[in-house]
Amino acid sequence: MVGHVPVCFDRTAHSIDVFVGHSGGRATITKFVTEINTTAPEFSKLVINSRLAWPESWWVSAVLRAIRTVALVCDIVTFPIHLLVQRPWRKRAMSRRIKARMVDSSDHSVTVRSVAEPGDLHVQLVRDGVTTMEGMLRAAAARWAHRPCLGTRTVLGEEDEPQPNGRVFKKFKMGEYVWRSYTDVEREARDFGAGLREFGCPPRQNVVMFAETRAEWMVAAHGCFKQSIPVVTIYATLGDEAIAHGINETEVRTVITTHDLLPKFKKILEKTPRVETIIYMESQVKATDTSGYKPGIKIISYKEVVEKGKHSKIESQPPEPRDTAIIMYTSGSTGVPKGVILSHQNMLATLKAFVDAVPINPDDTLMGFLPLAHVFELLAETMCILGGVPIGYSTPLTMLDSSSKIMKGTKGDATILKPTCITTVPLIMDRISKGITDKVTRSGPFASAFFKWAYTYKQQWMRRGYDTPLLNKIAFTKVTALLGGRLRLAISGGAPLSPDTHTQIRICLCCDVVAGYGLTETTSCATVMDAHDRSTGRVGAPTTGTDIRLEDWAEGGYRVTNKPFPQGEIVIGGECVAEGYYRNPEKTREEFVERDGSRWFRSGDIGELHHDGCIKIIDRKKDLVKLQAGEYVSLGKVEAELKTCPIVENVCVYGDSSKMYTVALLVPNPQHLTELATRLGLPKMTFEELCQNETIEKAVVKEIADHAKKCGLEKFEVPAAVKLCKEVWSPDMGLVTAAFKIKRKDIQERYKEDIKRMYAS
Repeated sequence: MVGHVPVCFDRTAHSIDVFVGHSGGRATITKFVTEINTTAPEFSKLVINSRLAWPESWWVSAVLRAIRTVALVCDIVTFPIHLLVQRPWRKRAMSRRIKARMVDSSDHSVTVRSVAEPGDLHVQLVRDGVTTMEGMLRAAAARWAHRPCLGTRTVLGEEDEPQPNGRVFKKFKMGEYVWRSYTDVEREARDFGAGLREFGCPPRQNVVMFAETRAEWMVAAHGCFKQSIPVVTIYATLGDEAIAHGINETEVRTVITTHDLLPKFKKILEKTPRVETIIYMESQVKATDTSGYKPGIKIISYKEVVEKGKHSKIESQPPEPRDTAIIMYTSGSTGVPKGVILSHQNMLATLKAFVDAVPINPDDTLMGFLPLAHVFELLAETMCILGGVPIGYSTPLTMLDSSSKIMKGTKGDATILKPTCITTVPLIMDRISKGITDKVTRSGPFASAFFKWAYTYKQQWMRRGYDTPLLNKIAFTKVTALLGGRLRLAISGGAPLSPDTHTQIRICLCCDVVAGYGLTETTSCATVMDAHDRSTGRVGAPTTGTDIRLEDWAEGGYRVTNKPFPQGEIVIGGECVAEGYYRNPEKTREEFVERDGSRWFRSGDIGELHHDGCIKIIDRKKDLVKLQAGEYVSLGKVEAELKTCPIVENVCVYGDSSKMYTVALLVPNPQHLTELATRLGLPKMTFEELCQNETIEKAVVKEIADHAKKCGLEKFEVPAAVKLCKEVWSPDMGLVTAAFKIKRKDIQERYKEDIKRMYAS
């Protein structure tokens, strides 16, 4: 083999609304793909999509034969050593072992439970009597004391940087990371909580957190926990109406925000009459203008609150386990966002499951840039705090060397921090994957052919339980260097992760990619892939402390008696299940169930139970449409496959039960659309003109049909007509959530005339 060392495949993930929920997240995805294209032309998804044939050039074939010969000799010479060092048979046995067992079954349901034992950190939490988030921070501070906990990179200044085209952009001059120790964080949280009380916020009165992810977010939240003040989280990318809805429904009087988001309240305050106080987290480089706001509103800086708390005589008011910790608003993909009530008990249950499922090392570093407004990121970072793992904060504007706010000659956050762990979402991974594929498709014959060989070679050895470190250095170093060069674990969630994308990212970024399943209503906890599971396309077995039940859904044809695997709606039970929806008893009764002395949540997702106790998500009840001929089409499944097509930026599939086929509303990739027009010999047109061109529409239908065939979709599942949407769907338009999940009903309403036209044609 071309160099092998032991490798451990760590995988886990949960339902999260992340990264793209940040302001500027889309730009960062584009920057990351651009950087890959610029620095690593040898990478592609060729082996998956087979988009390039083997090289016809004699010299390329000759060079590849020579490379294969050298690799074969290395394999023969070094194989015994690598066999003994890596012991792949153990990895294969661990991957195949049973991860969960059936604890209950009937003709209409089956229930499975993890066979894993609680890990050391889990046992430590129980032994120390930690039952709340407030207790968790105290325990972590006592254990890790002066170890780095939360890091923020210094911004030395903002300067004008002329561009080659003559334009001038403002860029940050960045310094090093400055760290708060565990002791610092615990003390600052205590001071912030006392300061809140001094400024008139009593225990058990809701406080809204409307802020981008940063160290002060985490400290402020724990300050609230110390005073039994529930935190209402609202995404930083939501529109004014959604923000006002969350504030008014929870009757909030105090809002915590940031320098950049504060100006939004000049309008929002007119719609939120109860708000009395706004606390803002300061900018490192700009003074905050607090003039021009509604009269009578107190606008206070974060540092003022902390300073007030330092001199306060008010004692902490620790919460009880059943007290509300967070009211977390869901992303609202099926309507108005709902506030999910999460108790401290819920959060500790998930935290225990996380520390059992995700192996973390003393020398790990997490880069935090995903929205803390979602419980997954909050608890993923909490897991790191509990395990003594430093968290360095970043933003989409400063993450990479090529990010939009990084001055020329200044390194991005990832290069400075060198994280070993990050969290991400399938949308990012799909776009990185497509960016890799696009560049190699356009690269020379040797680069394309070498990648295909390297990719296939590494994939074959990985399936056998080996890694290829020498080949990693030769072929993939430039890509891994984009994120600091030390990345070992990428946690993905929020939507199904394509097996092909899972495999490609794992190979090209030389890291373990974790996948799993959970919802806000279950405190982001349900299933996690085992640390040694080498499969893809599944979401793992139930976490410790969680039961997974499959129940028949006869209408969709999903029954636990189906062969070869039981299938049904996933119902999740355990202490991770939320208290319900805030001031929405009807919806709470509909989706939350008390049964067998436990609380259960009906997910609406359809799962398949495999022989080793792992779950595969195969459908969603709300996405299922029955066509005229009786075939069922899973709209979400079709969309997930079509999003991996290079020409597709985003897509919403629509099915009319009175018709024989589906149609699609599709946001195309501008570059690929232009290239398609060139191949068709069409005259030069603007992007808007291309989207309205009938010839282009028909060509796009053929493109997605060819791609769908490669993905294994049935003919009736493939859209027979498309509408090319020139608008990029964004949260501001109300067509996608803060996490860029499509809002199906809103999209269909906006384009209802186009849907009629597609079916009429």
